[in-house]
Amino acid sequence: MQPVELSSVEIVTAIRQGDVSAERVVTAFLDRIARLDGSINAFLVVDREGALAKAAEIDRRRKSGQPLGPLAGLPVAVKDVLCTADLPTTCASKMLAGFRPPYDADVVARLRRADAVIVGKTNMDEFAMGGSNENSAFGPVHNPWDLDRAPGGSSGGSAAAVAADMAPATLGSDTGGSIRQPAGLCGITGLKPTYGRVSRRGLIAFASSLDQVGPMCRSAADCGLLMETIAGHDPGDATSLDTAVPPYTQLLDQPLAGLRIGRVAAHFAAGLDTEVARGVEEAFAVFKAAGATIHDVELPHARYGVPTYYLVAPCEAASNLARYDGAHYGHRCGPASGGKSAGDGATAFDSPLVEMYCHSRAEGFGPEVKRRIMLGTYALSAGYYDAYYAKALRVRHLIRQDYLDAFATVDVIGGPVSATPAFRLGEKTGDPLAMYLVDMYTVSTNLAGIAGISFPCGFTRSGLPVGFQLQGPALSEPLLLRAADRFQHLTEWHRRRPAGCSV
Repeated sequence: MQPVELSSVEIVTAIRQGDVSAERVVTAFLDRIARLDGSINAFLVVDREGALAKAAEIDRRRKSGQPLGPLAGLPVAVKDVLCTADLPTTCASKMLAGFRPPYDADVVARLRRADAVIVGKTNMDEFAMGGSNENSAFGPVHNPWDLDRAPGGSSGGSAAAVAADMAPATLGSDTGGSIRQPAGLCGITGLKPTYGRVSRRGLIAFASSLDQVGPMCRSAADCGLLMETIAGHDPGDATSLDTAVPPYTQLLDQPLAGLRIGRVAAHFAAGLDTEVARGVEEAFAVFKAAGATIHDVELPHARYGVPTYYLVAPCEAASNLARYDGAHYGHRCGPASGGKSAGDGATAFDSPLVEMYCHSRAEGFGPEVKRRIMLGTYALSAGYYDAYYAKALRVRHLIRQDYLDAFATVDVIGGPVSATPAFRLGEKTGDPLAMYLVDMYTVSTNLAGIAGISFPCGFTRSGLPVGFQLQGPALSEPLLLRAADRFQHLTEWHRRRPAGCSV
């Protein structure tokens, strides 16, 4: 088989055993990026020279008998929201164009210590705000299954890179579904870990109480392999959980007999595409045939998930993005007029400094980022805080309690990832509310701080992937990965490749 046809687990095994060189593997993926990415636009930067140098070093160390890390030679692409000391980190925004961080994010440092080969940074919605990857300042990402359709967002570049076999594994970030939704729309597997399971240090913040880094790969087994490296306590992240990291890949090969899966009837209400509904129901049938039992459960406050999320997240974003003012961080432009002089009726808003702030932020941020900053600033303003933000926090508590109640009777909850298959580029850009509703099945996972995984469960008649989501209690990643892995042993959906990206 060609290197690009191998899974992440197969690649690291083959390199360690000497069946293939790291240089050959990395070259194969870099060549594929060069051939395909002109039409997909999944990458913002590709580090061909650095990746090949790292691969050659790994080959030299293996031949000389030196120890290798657990991901030795594995090409990995990193979402451009994660700091990399040797590559630009822009968050797909003009505000950070050309920015080079002085340090690596904790997860990037862990990848390097494990001898993974970082091949580049992937495109995304600006500052991770979006569900279609059309908000990037550097152009949209195109779904490899249909180049006229969106890959989902905000980790659309990471999802498309895996779907097109331009990288066997990528990292994304998930604030309201930004790993799981694009994984579903691109026909790959994406894991949103429990809040605190993976360090956020070096992840440029969108909404600090919701953001979480996770793996995006072809299979659940591959996601488990990456989790063994990126998960773990980080004393540099105050929200990092100080709990041992399980050997995820060693816990996969177990039967599903006795697994209790919850099914929420409200997930199948009006608005769910009929082909998506069929694929999800067929996935439930696969699990049932494998020994799991299906139980009806309720999440009564889930219908408030989207409005709650779109208050909490913009409020945190308004605070986090305040630092990008052109003086301390980010794009800077000079004042247009120089402002009024004292004694000419000048106000604080007429000063050259404030004018510079205004022009820098107006030029640096795109429309969706501005929209969310304004929403958050309004909800936090005097007279509105209690009516909006404080109320949203109370509803968030109710959503979290719904999950605790449900997990008292079931082990995991299954259902759709997205109400529709991949939609056409431009289809929802003129209607922000319609775009926000693409997150209706995913945002509650983040609000509750629990774990979730998305994996393919079928295809529409027109050949678009359908995703299935499992949600589990805090630190249930071993169970989610095991369930998804068993499903993938019983089905072939995750092995399908886009016809236009054939090897």
